[in-house]
Amino acid sequence: MAFLHSRHRLSYAVLFIVVFLVCGTCEAKLKGFRKCTNVLNYNTDVGVSDEQWFVQKLDHFNGADSREWKQRYFVNDDFYKAGGPVFLMIGGEGPANPAWMQTGSWLTYAKKFGALCLMLEHRFYGKSHPTEDLSTENLRFLSSRQALADLAHFRTVMAAGRGLDNRKWVAFGGSYPGSLAAWFRLKYPHLVHAAVATSAPVHATINFPEYLEVVRRSLASESPQCPLLVKKASDTLMDLLKDPFNFSNITKDFNLCSKLQVQSDMDSAYLLETLAGNFMDVVQYNEDNREFEGVVGTNITIEVLCGVMADASLGEPYARYAAVARLLMDTFSMKCLDASYANNLRDMSNTSWSGPAAGGGRQWVYQTCTEFGFYQSTDSPDQPFGGFPLPYHVKQCSDYYSVSAQTLGDAVAQTNEYYGGYDIHSSRIVFPNGSIDPWHALGITRDISDDLPAIFIKGTAHCANMYPARSQDPPQLTLARDHVLMLLQSWLSDGQLR
Repeated sequence: MAFLHSRHRLSYAVLFIVVFLVCGTCEAKLKGFRKCTNVLNYNTDVGVSDEQWFVQKLDHFNGADSREWKQRYFVNDDFYKAGGPVFLMIGGEGPANPAWMQTGSWLTYAKKFGALCLMLEHRFYGKSHPTEDLSTENLRFLSSRQALADLAHFRTVMAAGRGLDNRKWVAFGGSYPGSLAAWFRLKYPHLVHAAVATSAPVHATINFPEYLEVVRRSLASESPQCPLLVKKASDTLMDLLKDPFNFSNITKDFNLCSKLQVQSDMDSAYLLETLAGNFMDVVQYNEDNREFEGVVGTNITIEVLCGVMADASLGEPYARYAAVARLLMDTFSMKCLDASYANNLRDMSNTSWSGPAAGGGRQWVYQTCTEFGFYQSTDSPDQPFGGFPLPYHVKQCSDYYSVSAQTLGDAVAQTNEYYGGYDIHSSRIVFPNGSIDPWHALGITRDISDDLPAIFIKGTAHCANMYPARSQDPPQLTLARDHVLMLLQSWLSDGQLR
């Protein structure tokens, strides 16, 4: 799913919006979760259950507000047996991908337990439009707390309508929806019996330089020279950006859509982040089995990128860095790279549901500015990139939504105060994470208690355990899926009270 990765560069976001519906249902390349799917890259033609609609409250925390809207959900009852549990897949920061109603490890579990499977799309994403547009005034109804209340109301009404009140409900999610799964169990323990919170960043933080530290380690796991070559290339580019005389060559080298103009630090930072994102996104989803979603570029792995960076026939590391950019553009059929912050600001400020950032970019970045932060800055010396420090990210909150740095800081503190950050006090939640995935740095990677276990999967990336099994899966990934199954068997046994 997309968490929690989440860059909002529209040139790429249009191609692979990275999530978080379920880790791969909405992976929108959004700020904070290069995650979590692609708005244009998932296949809407695969055989799926019909979309259905649920009448939802606009504001769960204001009894005087009676406004309602229709929220999209999906049902798969192929495996359901009378008396079986209910599995609820939680949507995230992108459109709900109905392909997940046909495949994925959660359906393997559903078949074993005779479970009814439901998937609820997150408010303000996909086709679930609570308001007439995406104005900042309307986005105040977009928050994880409102999303959890949506889940609670949906669960209550569906249980009553389908005679499922006495069934055990299990929440599933990956990336940001993984956090929601854990928090649903935490905040509504009377409604959800257990949760599988995959690749869940449960700790909010404004500055998240650790993301790029994990990227460095992941590149180094393929080749110790790889992150060093990336750093040399990035440093060369930063030096070239100091002299406008070089802008024409940079424009040509990286096939920019228009001649590079650097009128402020925001312009250079946006270019540098965009190019670093080529490595960030590949690392986050390295070798994940996402083909069933219709995702393009799954053949581009850490091994491929490091192979390009090691190819001396291409020239100096800077030239190889440019070759990586061209490789990704060719893979996603991009004619050129739009690295203009002015264009990005224009797109991100568009409040229409038909706007270029309405696929999830404007909404998710708003959530980072008002709840989570998650800004993947270059502030750590222990990583290979440079040029997009924390102030660059914080200023975007002001540019897009007039959210000040103080408001951002207060919001992130309130999020950790409300959910507890790493200090979760609950039961029957499992936290799978992959060592390659940069988001594991904000997740639970060690057991909190016997009833709050962690599964740390060496050598795997974002939400790997959620994807369909395949013969080339490493044994530790197979064991992780089996471990989740064993926990569910224990938690769904008759001895585990509702």
